[in-house]
Amino acid sequence: MADAKKTNKGPKIQLRDVHKAFGAKQVLRGVNLDVGEAESVVIIGGSGTGKSVTLKCILGLLQADKGSIKVAGEEVAGLESGPDRDRLNAKFGMLFQHAALFDSLRVWENVAFSLTAGHGMGRDQAREIAMKKMALVGLSSKVGDLYPAELSSGMQKRVGLARAIAPDPEIIFFDEPTTGLDPIMSDVINELIVTCVKEVGCSALSITHDMVSARRIGDRIAMLYQGKIIWAGPVNQIDRSGNEYVDQFINGRAEGPIEMLVRAL
Repeated sequence: MADAKKTNKGPKIQLRDVHKAFGAKQVLRGVNLDVGEAESVVIIGGSGTGKSVTLKCILGLLQADKGSIKVAGEEVAGLESGPDRDRLNAKFGMLFQHAALFDSLRVWENVAFSLTAGHGMGRDQAREIAMKKMALVGLSSKVGDLYPAELSSGMQKRVGLARAIAPDPEIIFFDEPTTGLDPIMSDVINELIVTCVKEVGCSALSITHDMVSARRIGDRIAMLYQGKIIWAGPVNQIDRSGNEYVDQFINGRAEGPIEMLVRAL
């Protein structure tokens, strides 16, 4: 993506020393991360490293055990369900790993769901907005009256993306956006993400293990390993990170420090 817009504002998302454990299993061990205004940051890392847990702690689906999580300067760690959490969540858009569409709703109703259910918008106005967002991701108006089961997985991803940007959110989260897609469709989705983030003018935080996607959609990349961010920097610097764990991961090598630790287990 293009360089992040420069502003005098603080980070849109700020994590400081965030910890999360499930019983004796310590998943996050002090995560520190910033996402700037109108910036796209991608968290990379292997399966089970805590990428999804980090996202869920920001979204309030999980409560961090320790640490600070700020969204637009507001402390949200420990914020329970209620009006304040609802107000915060209204700032967010989300593209789920498997689109997570409602089977019983037509495509346009899926796209407009946050507008009608979360913002109380009338159906006619919501449908009009849904159609505009669908056009932005390359879906015709005819698709709006279909059901998710009638669409390919790639088209379902497009619907999920249209739903994520429908309310013009301040922040969009992308959870493994190219999982289950072939290389060509993955490239299409990556291009759409870049276009949509620019169109909405929002900040974006993505999690993925797909380095092609990470390089395409991110301004900066951060690697999460053993519950901590072990490297973060601009996309064009990751090949010169100087970190042997990062180097092994981005090049997909079986041999290296990550493998040795796995074998030790």
